[in-house]
Amino acid sequence: MQLKGITWDHPRGYDCLVAASRAYQLETGIEIVWAKRSLQAFADAAIDRLARENDFIILDHPHVGLIAETGSLLPLPQPTDAAASLGGSAESYFWEGPCWAYAVDASCQMAAARPDLLSDYPKTWEQFLAADAKRFSPLTPLLPVDAFDMLMTLVAGRGETELPHSPTEFVSSHNGLYALTILKALYALGPSEAVRMNPIHVFETLTATDDFACSPCLFGYVNYAQPGFRPHQIDYFDLPKAQGHARPRGILGGAGIGISAQTKHPDAALDFAKWVTSQAVQTGVYLENQGQPANRHSWIAKANDPAYGNFFQGALHTIDNAWTRPRAPWFLGFVDDACEIMPKFFLQDQTPETCLAALNQSYTHHLGKAH
Repeated sequence: MQLKGITWDHPRGYDCLVAASRAYQLETGIEIVWAKRSLQAFADAAIDRLARENDFIILDHPHVGLIAETGSLLPLPQPTDAAASLGGSAESYFWEGPCWAYAVDASCQMAAARPDLLSDYPKTWEQFLAADAKRFSPLTPLLPVDAFDMLMTLVAGRGETELPHSPTEFVSSHNGLYALTILKALYALGPSEAVRMNPIHVFETLTATDDFACSPCLFGYVNYAQPGFRPHQIDYFDLPKAQGHARPRGILGGAGIGISAQTKHPDAALDFAKWVTSQAVQTGVYLENQGQPANRHSWIAKANDPAYGNFFQGALHTIDNAWTRPRAPWFLGFVDDACEIMPKFFLQDQTPETCLAALNQSYTHHLGKAH
């Protein structure tokens, strides 16, 4: 028997699944062949189309509302080990009752630094507004989708995690303008090329050059904390906080493994999905081949393992406090519009007020279409 799956094009998304699938074939005789797509395609994926061509789809949880609406994936039995979830990772794949995927990879926005270049890590966002902010030498991924994600994280860090804020405002004016002010400051402190950089681009730059010392908000990758993965090793630390607020609230990321509703082998596919997300596999062959486990037991077991730097220890508090983005079907169309709006804010030096008005106009349009 052969099954097919599609994931994203990075060792964290591909190498681990290929290695795990080889081990699974030795155990069961079932072959699983993986294809890969770009990180942007991973975020933009039309799940219903992919489900016509694959048995497994590695997906981003904001798609679950649309998945439920289209019926492109099979609803899965609920995970049996509730203690295995990191923060809201497992629950993020539930929508209106059913579970649409199992968490196979867990991440969230966190902060990263080159400890050989920076010893005094930023603790508040307001430090990036200070006259001496250049001392942090930050590089921030401001590709449109990452800039929009960071806007939501900055708002959430001020206690506003129930998004949308109202029928006419996606975020409140007070917190939205604050977030855009911080984003503009970070853009000014880095290169203009940052508007074309995703987290992978930033990590590759941080670990291959001495041009920048930290990135204060990006989705974490265990690979870059591992000795020898790149010329320089990354240290992870908690996201900066907003002044007057007790904890950071980074956006939850990661990936789930879903099963096509059109698979000819649903029982075999479900068996693999359960196997690859189990503690033994996540802590073993999956992690050992550049994977980033979603199983909480794996993170705790490897917290002090020097082979993974300080990733699991340094990121655990951050991911436990992460929050889940909106997942309703209208949200994806709104994100597409936001990705058209955000570059103008940086490259055309728009005011925060102009950018926020454009975002709210798009939000009300997409919300109205959904009702």
